Amino acid sequence: MSDFETLLEKAKAFHGDVCPGIVMGTRMTIAGMRELSMNPMEKNHDLIVYVEIDRCATDAIQAITGVTLGHRTLKHRDYGKFAATFVDSKSGKAVRVAAIPKKGEQEQDFRAIAQKLATVPESDLFTIQKVRVNIPDEDMPGLPTHKEFCSTCGEQILDSREVNTNGLIQCKDCAFGSYYSVT
Repeated sequence: MSDFETLLEKAKAFHGDVCPGIVMGTRMTIAGMRELSMNPMEKNHDLIVYVEIDRCATDAIQAITGVTLGHRTLKHRDYGKFAATFVDSKSGKAVRVAAIPKKGEQEQDFRAIAQKLATVPESDLFTIQKVRVNIPDEDMPGLPTHKEFCSTCGEQILDSREVNTNGLIQCKDCAFGSYYSVT
């Protein structure tokens, strides 16, 4: 079994099946880690990944690399783009891998699409750019760097996520409105 097949199986086991997004995420991970001189077959403790979409590719990236939100090594930026930035936190080296958009007819058979994506040359799938990512201390893995309490709801706010409006410390829910409502 090739490294690609092994990594694809790992992503499949995590996600539940193989779809075009799992194939793309697997190939994105291989490309990004190669550019950082990291081996995707090994745990890389210095790796932080910014994903720009909450779709299947993110599951592949998480399954293969082991980055997670809980370890603060997986960062989600909801841009709706099929892209990810791989960062070596030790060296500061970073690379952004983004899907090249395809326009025109779209196949409806996901298996056929996934098989095609597995064999298409990487240069036809992705743009790869060296980038710089400035990661604030409060976004780095490890213990919280700062704690506050919301003056409105009283809940604790970690890692400088509070809003200070004219001296009033609030959580973002209280300052801007929440995604939920209490019933």
